[in-house]
Amino acid sequence: MEILITLVVGGVIGWLASLLMKTNAQMGLLANIVVGIVGSFVGAFLFGMLGLLAYGALGRIIMNVAGAALLIAILKGFGIYR
Repeated sequence: MEILITLVVGGVIGWLASLLMKTNAQMGLLANIVVGIVGSFVGAFLFGMLGLLAYGALGRIIMNVAGAALLIAILKGFGIYR
């Protein structure tokens, strides 16, 4: 059950980040899930390195979307997304 929740939340986070970075038309469901899950780890790592804490569900969502958007920006830099 936890894996299903992780996939759904990762998909939503990846979708929100792709809307923010204007790559939604290029990304499919699987890419949104992967970017959402990996981006959540990136966001948590970077927020921790900066000494920032995410309180509550809204804070965690913002942190995860920021991490996923950063991951998309990095992928755009490598030319994977236009």
